[in-house]
Amino acid sequence: MRKWILAAAAVAMTGCAQIPNYQSAIKTPPPANLVGNWQTMGPQKGLVSKEAKASLIVTAEGDTLDCRQWQRVIAKPGKITLFSGDWVNVNNEVRVMPLTLEGSELHYDKLVMQKVQQPTAECQEALKQAKEQAQTQKAAKAHSNGRSHHKVMMKNGKS
Repeated sequence: MRKWILAAAAVAMTGCAQIPNYQSAIKTPPPANLVGNWQTMGPQKGLVSKEAKASLIVTAEGDTLDCRQWQRVIAKPGKITLFSGDWVNVNNEVRVMPLTLEGSELHYDKLVMQKVQQPTAECQEALKQAKEQAQTQKAAKAHSNGRSHHKVMMKNGKS
């Protein structure tokens, strides 16, 4: 019992809190030095193959796209937030990954990245698709909210 209490106290003191869901993470504009296109250069331990590439696109508004390429492209949208005093990327699967700048290198998810002018063509396409999907979801949500409003009005006998 005593070991359990000590372990719980240690976890509490280290600040190990979790973000319960993606919507609860507050998108925060990051510092200017984090904004841009980041990419791995050469083989890295954090990737599945020495031929794999990783990119992280960070906007001034705090949106992100984590794009991994090897035999296919896997792109996960996310957002930057300030969590327990650290800048982190929270992806849509609620995975929280710290962003640490050391000189001109970004350390992120067991990767070392450098700033590049633009992401790879594959990640640019994934970014375009992510933006289109976000706009479609936003429009659908606005439309469904409007529709439910009209239903309520009709049920109440008002027009």
